[in-house]
Amino acid sequence: MAALPLLTLRNITKDFPGLRALDDVSFDLVPGEIHAIVGENGAGKSTFIKILGGVYSYQEFSGEFLIEGTPVRFRSVRDAESAGIAVIHQELMLVNELTVAENIFLGHEPSRNGMVQWNRLHSDAQKLLDSFGLSVDRNSLVASLSIATKQLVEIVRALRKESRILILDEPTAALSDHEAEVLFTALRRLRDQGCAIIYISHRLDEIFAIADRITVFRDGRECGTAPAAEWTKNKVVSTMVGRELRELFPYTEPHIGSVAMEVQNLSVVKNGKEILHNISFQISKGEIVGLAGLMGAGRTELCTTIFGSAPGDVEDGKILISGKEVMIASPLDAIRSGISLVPEDRKNTGLVMSSTILENLSLVHLDKFVTGGFINEADEHKACHSVAAEVGMKASALTMPVASLSGGNQQKIVIGKWLMEKPAILLLDEPTRGIDVGAKSEIYVLINRLKAEGAAILFSSSELPELLGICDRILVIKRGCISAEFSRSEATQEKIMERAA
Repeated sequence: MAALPLLTLRNITKDFPGLRALDDVSFDLVPGEIHAIVGENGAGKSTFIKILGGVYSYQEFSGEFLIEGTPVRFRSVRDAESAGIAVIHQELMLVNELTVAENIFLGHEPSRNGMVQWNRLHSDAQKLLDSFGLSVDRNSLVASLSIATKQLVEIVRALRKESRILILDEPTAALSDHEAEVLFTALRRLRDQGCAIIYISHRLDEIFAIADRITVFRDGRECGTAPAAEWTKNKVVSTMVGRELRELFPYTEPHIGSVAMEVQNLSVVKNGKEILHNISFQISKGEIVGLAGLMGAGRTELCTTIFGSAPGDVEDGKILISGKEVMIASPLDAIRSGISLVPEDRKNTGLVMSSTILENLSLVHLDKFVTGGFINEADEHKACHSVAAEVGMKASALTMPVASLSGGNQQKIVIGKWLMEKPAILLLDEPTRGIDVGAKSEIYVLINRLKAEGAAILFSSSELPELLGICDRILVIKRGCISAEFSRSEATQEKIMERAA
């Protein structure tokens, strides 16, 4: 590694009203390395990125910021970009209605006499794509690309500005394993060309697959930096949360009761294509059944269909609750039948982001608090406070907007809103996506508690370690069909992938 760091931060401190987000943080980045930053939600990673990217002016924090040993003072994002820093956010900043070439040069189109030089724009875009090794048609609309390809186009756009420092925030959150590997190959190529990369992710497997060095943040402080080879997953986790997690997946033996839900021969057709075919399975009280499968295999479609919001037309099939057939044509029908859903996309379908914690927790159960056409706010507040405590939510007041919370606390609200009346059947679709390892462990404990109380739980996840760690049985779905079923003792990652691919 180069002796002189490309980027150095010393004693960075950033305060918000009533909160110290970063506390005396020091950090360095050298050319030709991928440096991972890990930490729980609320550890200070997002604030740190915003300082690096110029979102916060140098006047808004204290400490020293140097590039190649020279102090710099950013007043804006443009200053950071001019210094060679590019940030690739989890929410991509591409315009779907424009082509790849137009997105690469968006806002910086080559022009002469006030007119865009389209031929030059397209030829320059092609040169960039070729130099990056990305085989995508420069004339393709971004809307037609896979998420992985969009991610790569975003990186090409950043490097078009001759960025020397690339910062990626949760870049694989919406990628399949194959797409993630395509991204990793591209990042390794950039590293080998001398680019310095900061990589932020909650997924420890990929951190150890891609990183040269790892830095852990906790409570706004830098708590350890070392080459990746000197870390273990357990050491990273314990440093992140400030305590030992002896078992990330706290499995408890089930006490199986009677069959709570049975799905028989369920088939769903969308636009003439069968997306679910002849699905049959059952879940008993006090049991967690995992649902494994590749992206697009039908896991989410199965969960939403059971919950009464099928993504197409239900052509065939029955759903039985405690042995009796029920007709579920809407989420309201599902709720009345004792079915609850924690959806895959908490921000768009699990929460009302503009509303408060209290309003989100009570939304499904407002009828419990209505007397004479008015909401009894005292009862509502009491019930919501009890649920918030039950799920271990960390917030100063129930009147806080959910948009201000960390991903882990938001997910606790999505789960918690179903706990005012203990759920008989709980459908969990990617319940730990995008949250840190500490929050994951707390949610696993909560799920195990619901299992012990007799809930029947369908647990859909793209992360095989958590399925193997927490589930009593695992179903594998492939191209809309159940392709295999494994008991806990039989299941392995290799067996599941063999039947899922």
